[in-house]
Amino acid sequence: MTSYPTPAYRRTALAPAILGAIALLAGVALIDGDGFTIILFAVSILALIVAWFGWQAKQWWWIAVFVPVALLWNPVFPVALEHNTFLFAHYIAAIAFIAAGVLIRVRNPDDRNAR
Repeated sequence: MTSYPTPAYRRTALAPAILGAIALLAGVALIDGDGFTIILFAVSILALIVAWFGWQAKQWWWIAVFVPVALLWNPVFPVALEHNTFLFAHYIAAIAFIAAGVLIRVRNPDDRNAR
């Protein structure tokens, strides 16, 4: 038994959101490169994971953000955008990932502080 308090909330989407933001920022350097397909797979899968965590946290508006991200970075049916537009979309999506990771939270069922 520990005397440290447990947090009242869990940020379940924080890890996939940080990974998604890192993949997007790495993808900026790889646009039009050979390894960009891996970035497309990673971003689209992580966007769907973050959307799922948003659904579980009953914050459904995150689905409206991350389903279009998953579709835009879809490697099976790629969307053709201009280079500058896609570059700008990388930064906007990275900001959305970080915001979702910080704001999506669920109540911790193991909270020993709530009595």
